[in-house]
Amino acid sequence: MQNVGIDFGTTNTVVAFLQEDGSVRSVGFLNDEVFRSVLCFWTERTGASQLLRHEAGPGAVAAYLDDPLDSRLILSMKTYLAQRSFTETRIFGRRFTLQSLIATFLRALAEAAGFAPGGVRATIGRPVRFAGEFADDEFGEGRLREAFAEAGFADVTVALEPEGAGWRFSRRLTAPTTVLVGDFGGGTSDFSVLRFIPGEPVQPLGHAGVGLAGDVFDQRIIERVICPHLGKGDTYRIMDTDLPVPPEYYAAFARWHRLSLMRNPRTLREIAEVARKARHPERLEALITLITDEQGFALYQAVSAAKMTLSSEAAAELRFSHASLDIAETIGRAAFEDWIAPDLARMAGAIDEALADAGLAPPDIDQVFLTGGTSFVPAVQSLFTARFGAERVAAGGELVSVAEGLALIGAQAR
Repeated sequence: MQNVGIDFGTTNTVVAFLQEDGSVRSVGFLNDEVFRSVLCFWTERTGASQLLRHEAGPGAVAAYLDDPLDSRLILSMKTYLAQRSFTETRIFGRRFTLQSLIATFLRALAEAAGFAPGGVRATIGRPVRFAGEFADDEFGEGRLREAFAEAGFADVTVALEPEGAGWRFSRRLTAPTTVLVGDFGGGTSDFSVLRFIPGEPVQPLGHAGVGLAGDVFDQRIIERVICPHLGKGDTYRIMDTDLPVPPEYYAAFARWHRLSLMRNPRTLREIAEVARKARHPERLEALITLITDEQGFALYQAVSAAKMTLSSEAAAELRFSHASLDIAETIGRAAFEDWIAPDLARMAGAIDEALADAGLAPPDIDQVFLTGGTSFVPAVQSLFTARFGAERVAAGGELVSVAEGLALIGAQAR
């Protein structure tokens, strides 16, 4: 039975297989190393019956964009694992628990990767700290295990995601080394201190994590650059009194698909009523158009592109145009770093917590290994270079290192 590592992520999922020669191979999906952690549901009428259909991964995004008004998109499933308040949802009248949604996704993932869930030994990752303000980590791991079992995985081992990245990194080590691993996903940032001695089992020394990462950085750009064009911070007049435009209109921008939840007659009528009395009605009218025309995905793509540019350039132009809305603003890296400063402070606190958990200080760390897309952000890298020196900080395999390391852990554990 083959060992497989599965890094089920908030945004993307990666699968890696351990080969007979001891090497690790990550699976490609449509010329990509990752499989989007997304489901899309819609209905089709066949005779007198109405069938519920679904797609996962890149097919889900394509299906949603093809018919956004009559489909239901499910994203960020991992974010809710440790939230006891999320128990079930109904999709076109059918009840789904969170575990059954994830299981549906995992079965499609396995099919796309070319293996049967019951025919592999799977090592799956979990964050050190699950996302959410009131996250219950033990509860989250339990539901993750239940989802894999429901998908048909019979042999499952759970390991911490930063440990997986550390195992992959350890293959380049030839001497005893103490490593701090920073794993930055879409929803969580995790840190592990590990001791590697060639020929001996890896010794975990300390862990810490925080429930924020790249998705939050996107939100900061949206809050500062996008939402003011859509009426945030504006006022409207009632009975000779100026009132602020309700800020709850912009809460849905935390996740692009949540804009769909505002596409209901009551909410749209309320926004339209406020727009008629607003100082800048055209901004709220643009918000209504954005919602009704399902432009959330396109908007977030533009924001993500600007964020990526800021990782290599001192400034980035954010451009987004739809109907009467035309945004073209230059974002300086310094301004962006000011916006994410509170988030960086929380990450810095988690790094310190991981060191304290290990009983070590920065001089005791021989190497730092960073992985995940958010590790490209210069301000994130500076959290480590300032403490440990640039010469001790390394990166590589930002998208696949966790899954490949999990496959290695699985072979060692069995």
